[in-house]
Amino acid sequence: MKHFLDLSLIKKNELRQIVESAKSRKQSRNAKGKVSVDIDKPFEGKLLLMVFEKPSTRTRLSFDLAMRQLGGQTIVINSENLHLGMGGESTEDTARVFSSFSDIVMLRTFDHKTLIKFSELLSIPIINGLTNDSHPCQILSDVMTFEEIKGPIEGKTIAWIGDGNNVTNSLIEASALFDFKLNVACPKSYFPSKKVLSWAKKNKADVNITNIPEDAAKDADCIMTDKWISMGDKGNLSKKRKAFKNFQVNKKLMKLAKKDAIFMHDLPAQRGEEVSEDIIDGKQSVVWQQAENRLHCQKGIIEWCLKD
Repeated sequence: MKHFLDLSLIKKNELRQIVESAKSRKQSRNAKGKVSVDIDKPFEGKLLLMVFEKPSTRTRLSFDLAMRQLGGQTIVINSENLHLGMGGESTEDTARVFSSFSDIVMLRTFDHKTLIKFSELLSIPIINGLTNDSHPCQILSDVMTFEEIKGPIEGKTIAWIGDGNNVTNSLIEASALFDFKLNVACPKSYFPSKKVLSWAKKNKADVNITNIPEDAAKDADCIMTDKWISMGDKGNLSKKRKAFKNFQVNKKLMKLAKKDAIFMHDLPAQRGEEVSEDIIDGKQSVVWQQAENRLHCQKGIIEWCLKD
């Protein structure tokens, strides 16, 4: 049984296999309707249970459609509809029910420990649809999108401008596993996880951390960012916005990257904060292709989890 928890827990060749499978299935569909099933129907009769503690647009749509295109079915449960934590029902009991009624689970939650606990208790695979610590599904679709447009990501330079958040953590892991250079620019108080940076160092990742956006953006093949204020952020949010005021991705910053550099954002975006409108809606932006590829990469992830 294989769980999809973090990129750092999966072998390089298996991550490459997921991305290549996603590319292949995307190409083979051509102009088929959205709910048309893939010819091989690999998971006909299988059920994907999607559990959401955090709101979602792209994750919910992409996983739902991915499982349908693979021939399976889906059920969505929001946290307020679960007995978990109420009426005396334990995580152990919930995990047993999940295992009995479904073939695979996708969990989108706040605390990473919740994901890990379920992975230890379930007798079926679980996929990390996002936690406060990581967002591996997103990063695989980013790698796929980059390679569709720019060719192999190996040896290329990616610049991350903004918060050292869950997406950044997964991107750092990807830099070691897909062999690209990563420049991360964050305010000093918002650097990425020390644990992830330590892992990256041990695995000889080419990761450079700075608090100067211009240094990170210079000669980059791709500039990426995310919202400054994420779901569940607490504390003085106006103070956080003030700390990030010089970290907007705009024309001035994009000009420091290579002429053919692309712009990525995992969405949703706050135009006028982390990115200017002319960049996210401009010619260098590939955010909609990036969003669509969530569907295809989710198919690769489900296939990796369920196939022997």
